[in-house]
Amino acid sequence: MSLDKDVRSAAEMVLSCKSATVISHIDADGISSESILSQAISRAGIPVRSIYIRQLDPLTLHEIPDDDSLKIFSDFGSGQQTMLQEKGIRSKDVVIIDHHVSQPADAGYLEVNCLLHGFEKMSAAGVAYLVAREMDEINRDLAKLAVIGNIGDMMDRENLKLSGPAHEILSDGVGYGNVEVWEHDLNIYGISTRPLPNALAYSDDIDIPGVSHDPDGARRFLERIGIRPVSANRWPVWESLTIEEKQIIVCSIIDQMMACEKNLDRLFADHYLFPDESKIQATLRNASEYATLLNSCGRWKRPELGGAICRGDRVTAYREAEQMLKNHRTKIREVMEYITDTGVSELSHLLYIHVGDRFPDTIVGIGAGMSLSRLNPEKPILIMCEDSLDPSKTKISMRTKPEVVDKGVDLQKALCIACERFDGSSGGGHRIAAGAFIPREAEREFIEDVNRIIKQQYAQKSSDSC
Repeated sequence: MSLDKDVRSAAEMVLSCKSATVISHIDADGISSESILSQAISRAGIPVRSIYIRQLDPLTLHEIPDDDSLKIFSDFGSGQQTMLQEKGIRSKDVVIIDHHVSQPADAGYLEVNCLLHGFEKMSAAGVAYLVAREMDEINRDLAKLAVIGNIGDMMDRENLKLSGPAHEILSDGVGYGNVEVWEHDLNIYGISTRPLPNALAYSDDIDIPGVSHDPDGARRFLERIGIRPVSANRWPVWESLTIEEKQIIVCSIIDQMMACEKNLDRLFADHYLFPDESKIQATLRNASEYATLLNSCGRWKRPELGGAICRGDRVTAYREAEQMLKNHRTKIREVMEYITDTGVSELSHLLYIHVGDRFPDTIVGIGAGMSLSRLNPEKPILIMCEDSLDPSKTKISMRTKPEVVDKGVDLQKALCIACERFDGSSGGGHRIAAGAFIPREAEREFIEDVNRIIKQQYAQKSSDSC
C-alpha cells in the first residue's frame, strides 16, 4: 500500500468509530500530534479523550484503557506492536500514527508510518495531519501544529529546511494563512525572544570567531558594525530587525568566518513563523520556540498544558507553561555545565558520560545534544542516567551532528543493534538522535558495542563511496 492509501484507511477507521482514545508521547511531536488528532476527531462529533505516556513499554501498558474505544497511538506504537498484541488489544481497536522503525505483529494493526514508504524527514505530527486532512478539509488549519511537530523532532536539521511531504504540509499552512516561511535566513535559534547577542553567541550550527559562546564578544561585534541596543541593556531580537540591518549582520558574519576559514555550509536555514500569534507571547511566534515550550511541558510531566496551548489557551495554560519553560532552560543549562565541567570519557568513535540521578531522565538527552558544540562535535555523545520508572534499568540518550550523519552514522540503528545482546533492552529514535533502556549491569559492554557499531558504520560509508 502507499502512504495515501494508509492515510485513507486510517481516516475511514477513525470516522467510523463510536469513541476514540488518543495515546501519545510527551515531546513536542507527540503533543502536537495529539492535538491535531483530538481536534479533528472532536470536530467530527466523536467523543475523544487523550492520554500522554513517556514511553510505551511494559511499565506503562496499564495506562491504555480496557474499553471499546478506538486506540490511536501517536508518535509510538510501530515498534511496540508485539507488546500490544500480547496485551490482547484487537486489531479492530487500533490505529498507529508513527514515524519510527516498525516491528509488525501477527495481529495486523493498521499502521500509518511515513518511514515505511521511504519518507524519513517527517514526524508523527505530519502523519497525524495527513489523516486529519483526509477526515475533513476543514482541518487544514492544523497544518501549523504539524510544522511545530516536525521542527520539534528536528526533521529540518539535516537539510536546514522541511522537505518532502513535510514541506507539502507546510504549504497547506502557508495557504491557510497561519504559517509564514522565511527562506534562507540566518541559522540561529530564538529569533522571536532571544536578545540578538545571545542568539548569535549560542547558535549550535555556526562557528563565528569572537562571537560564538561569547555574549560579550557578540555585543562588541554588533556595536562595531553599527547595531546597537534599542534602549539601555535591551537588545532587539532577530525578528524585529529591518532587512538592511539583517544584511549588515549577515555580510559581517560571512567576512569574519571567511577570514578565519570557517565553513559556511550551515549558515542559512528556513524559519517558520506564525503571524496569528501575538508578539506579546513571543515564544509562540515561531516553530522552533513553540516546540521548545511544548517540550518543556512534556519533559516536566505536564504535557496536557502543551495540548491546551495547541488548542488555543493563551491565558492559564500559557502562563503555567512559561514558568515551566524557565525552569526547563535552567535545568538544561545545568546539564550542559555538568557535562562540560565534569568532562566526558572518549572512545575511538564515541563520547560518553554517566550523570546518575542528578537530573530528570526526560531532559538529559537535550542537554547532551546542546553540549556537543563545546566538546568534540566529530563524535556522537552517549549520556546515561538512572531510569526513573525502573531502578534496575539505565536510560541511554544519544545525539550527534548532521555532519556526522552525513558520514554514515545512524544512532537509531546503532542502539537497536547493541540492544539485541541484552535481555530487557529496547532502543529507537532517529539517525541524529536516539535512545535506549538497558540493564544497569550491561552499561560498560553496551558502550563498547555502540562504539564498535559506529566504527563499522563509518567504514561502510567509506566502502560505499569507493
